[in-house]
Amino acid sequence: MVNKSFTPFPILTTERLTLRQLSTNDGQSIFALRSDPEINKYLDRQPSRTMEDAISFINKINDNIEKNISIYWAITLTNSQIIVGTICLFDFSDEKNKCEIGYELLTDFQGQGIMKEATEEVTGYAFQTMRLQKIEALTHIRNRNSIRFLTKSGFKKSIETDNEIPDHNIFTLTNSPDSM
Repeated sequence: MVNKSFTPFPILTTERLTLRQLSTNDGQSIFALRSDPEINKYLDRQPSRTMEDAISFINKINDNIEKNISIYWAITLTNSQIIVGTICLFDFSDEKNKCEIGYELLTDFQGQGIMKEATEEVTGYAFQTMRLQKIEALTHIRNRNSIRFLTKSGFKKSIETDNEIPDHNIFTLTNSPDSM
């Protein structure tokens, strides 16, 4: 049985990172992430055009967390609390005991192992606390950095495809019995 309750919000920590809930005070950081053309290059979303767009997004995310629809962490450097990225779990399927993971990282912080550290913490939470069996990640077929990252993180490319988004690969990470 999937344990999908995000109250109180689960703050996760690693050696370098604190993964915490977004607040409207994070508007500038979320605007920077969601308006960056390089980050948005392979994402099918409208970029933030104004600070109001970013605040509206934060409010929507926190509403979804409150309703246990999805969970979304701000990735911060513990020693400074600067938001460098985000990571989320969403599209939960109780029947298939799985969810999808999404992530984004400011370009200045890429290549430092930050996302790998955050992903390991979040997948551990998904498997051990939430009791999920599978995590999927969809990435654009031309997003080489994301494909390389997922492969290095233990995700396996699926032979399945999503007919609605044929230009994306599906990667999966399965919970092994010894991690329970």
